[in-house]
Amino acid sequence: MLSLSPNIFTNDINGTVAFYQQLGFTTTMSVPEEGEDLVWAMMTNGAVNIMFQSFESLGESLPDISRGNGGSLLFYIKVNQVVEFFGEIKDKVTVLQGLEKTFYGATEFSIKDNNGYVLTFAEHED
Repeated sequence: MLSLSPNIFTNDINGTVAFYQQLGFTTTMSVPEEGEDLVWAMMTNGAVNIMFQSFESLGESLPDISRGNGGSLLFYIKVNQVVEFFGEIKDKVTVLQGLEKTFYGATEFSIKDNNGYVLTFAEHED
């Protein structure tokens, strides 16, 4: 295995792209390549790639994928300078859990994205 790039389904792909831009992600690919009626986009921040796809574009394929926002999963993203990053975004997002030091040596915080997915950002001590 070489990498993992989650493909998150959403009812509001343009809103999702705008939300993740607030977190420092940039769009690296999209369908269509230009315009406001996106059906798919890949966004990148450092070594983290996340894809977003509209529920509508699924059509009848992959019927086992839930057609509702959110999910019973959490995206755990390692970052550098977590305290500074938290300060940059905390007033722009829904914070579920503020900065805390964990028993396993990480400083982390959790937010909810515009689709109801939980993102935890963590910096580990060396």
